[in-house]
Amino acid sequence: MTANTTRSAASQSSAPTTTAPIPAPYAPIGRIPVTEVFPVVEDGRWPAKAVPGEVIPIRATVFREGHDRFGATAVLVRPDGTDGPSARMREIAVGLDRYEARLAADSPGAWSFRVEGWSDPYGTWAHDAGIKVPAGVDVELMLEEGARVLERAAAVPGRDENDASALTWAAGALRDAGQSPEERLATGLSTQVTDALERLPLRDHVSPSATYPLQVDRSRALTGSWYEIFPRSLGSGADEHGNWHSGTLRTAAERLERIAAMGFDVLYLTPISPIGLTNRKGRNNTLTARPGDPGSPYGIGSADGGHDAIHPDLGSFEDFDALVARSRELGMEVALDLALQCSPDHPWVAEHPEWFTVLADGSIAYAENPPKKYQDIYPLNFDNDPEGIYAAILEVVRTWIAHGVTIFRVDNPHTKPLPFWQRLIAEVREESPDVLFLAEAFTRPAMMRTLGMIGFHQSYTYFAWRNTKAEITEYMEELSRDTAHVLRPAFWPTTHDILTPFMTNGKVPAFKLRAVLASTLSPTWGIYSGYELAESTPRPGYEEQIDNEKYEYKPRDFAAARLNGIEDLLTRLNSARAAHPALRQLRDIVFHPTSDDALIAYSKRVEAAHSPTGAEDVVLTVVNLDPHGARAGEVYLDLEALGLPEGTDGSRPVVRVTDELTGESYEWSGQNYVHLDPFAGRSAHVFSVEAL
Repeated sequence: MTANTTRSAASQSSAPTTTAPIPAPYAPIGRIPVTEVFPVVEDGRWPAKAVPGEVIPIRATVFREGHDRFGATAVLVRPDGTDGPSARMREIAVGLDRYEARLAADSPGAWSFRVEGWSDPYGTWAHDAGIKVPAGVDVELMLEEGARVLERAAAVPGRDENDASALTWAAGALRDAGQSPEERLATGLSTQVTDALERLPLRDHVSPSATYPLQVDRSRALTGSWYEIFPRSLGSGADEHGNWHSGTLRTAAERLERIAAMGFDVLYLTPISPIGLTNRKGRNNTLTARPGDPGSPYGIGSADGGHDAIHPDLGSFEDFDALVARSRELGMEVALDLALQCSPDHPWVAEHPEWFTVLADGSIAYAENPPKKYQDIYPLNFDNDPEGIYAAILEVVRTWIAHGVTIFRVDNPHTKPLPFWQRLIAEVREESPDVLFLAEAFTRPAMMRTLGMIGFHQSYTYFAWRNTKAEITEYMEELSRDTAHVLRPAFWPTTHDILTPFMTNGKVPAFKLRAVLASTLSPTWGIYSGYELAESTPRPGYEEQIDNEKYEYKPRDFAAARLNGIEDLLTRLNSARAAHPALRQLRDIVFHPTSDDALIAYSKRVEAAHSPTGAEDVVLTVVNLDPHGARAGEVYLDLEALGLPEGTDGSRPVVRVTDELTGESYEWSGQNYVHLDPFAGRSAHVFSVEAL
């Protein structure tokens, strides 16, 4: 049987309980054990991810022997090694000793964090005295023990002067024989005392965990609204004889105002390097190009140069610099495709044939993704001269950084060795810490997660194929809770490679509802040019568009986009994202029940303590997932998740919800009716929420 004893303040010590050496390779356990720390990537082998101001849930299992009380503190450590923000952890799984605190770093850099377990002498005394004194057991002893604990607490370094005075006064009151024991105890347990100890507790036997790495990147690593263009299509056209001419970087720059006006802050360019002639693909991926067919920009390299050159039809580096400058004037930064494959005409093929795979018949292997075959592309073989390949690609990346590229959208990174990416991203981070890498890796989850672990800042996801309420809910719970520390998702409803049957069959209503989902579920989202026109006709047998822009010029009449309402919707969605920090974070999302599974409801919330505005921000989104007809039903709000718990009398709070898409306001409470008809111009509500 274990005795529940109260130790005197004088006996409390952080001295180890044993002097026996711990045999290698075992690490000694702390006096107050801290285990199962989260978010930790592979035992600290690689850093977890965050951005400034992003609330990071830090969790750990903390416990101790016996019955004395204990506590835990999470601490962020700044890049210079000094302690930064810290917070006392709260139990989140009763009976399982699982604790959590929520902290945010305030600047980019190589941060770290630890969890400290500690003995809580005040908590132990308060528990025991609260039982013994009313029962008349050891009354004077217990009150004296409490006075000594409070005197120790008052002397803790860093204690606020007013709090120290309050604790000293309470210690004196515990010794005041002129008051009843009950009055003396009440003073020792008063909110004035507990509040002071909440701000700065008295901690014995402080037992820190290991310190784990936390990479804090700039905010764009988490949050952004992307717009993808093929620069050659902006300004392209046919002359009176039907001969096509390419758009240029200059004509593209002249068309950026419309994109910026919709609120996009990242302009993503597909490859702009020279395109090979050998095996150039024709329209819709045919094997024979006709005269005037421009070829795929992913067939990189010709006599005009390789990855570090610009296609002559597009212009010069001076023209590229002008496009970057104009983008920045409009509030957009430039992302560029980094596609590490070569046309048969690429200079590297002649200069470094050892960088490619030579087959038994002496030919070089083409790129394949069965059943797709890319006869216009040779993949690099990283097993042959890896140092030479690495040096060449690093110089390519440096070239584009020197011309203002701040983000690389990396094509198919999962087909290249992971050590290559880890080394490249680390070296670029050292030289240019603001440069980001997005992984376009539609592949196995383990590979996608590991690309994030070793350095990729963001990743494409399987959002495009998650359509039902159950699929979306399950996927978001995974991305926001299980993998947010290693994989930052980017949601794209379509891309130049992807057109799902849902979009093909759903037409304009599908494009609208998927834009709402992408922009409100994920802090980073993007669209491919032409989304405003609901381009939805597939190439037969493939989940990609007919007359695909990868193989031809595609001028568009964007004035027509205003007729279907998509462009206006995109503008309003990006405006809502700019106004609400809740929509620019990933980790805090709650799904609310609905009476119809075609209706999905979810809220995002940023508490006032972590809001850049200093005020709480809550956004509630309700979407009709059926693009073919109206849906109506009830939304059952989890009011506590909205920061609005029921009153002590059981009353339910009332909130004002204002639709960011229409400006309309309603008063809602626990159960609320919605009717969403895509053919009446309403596929969703995006509500800002405020208590009344």
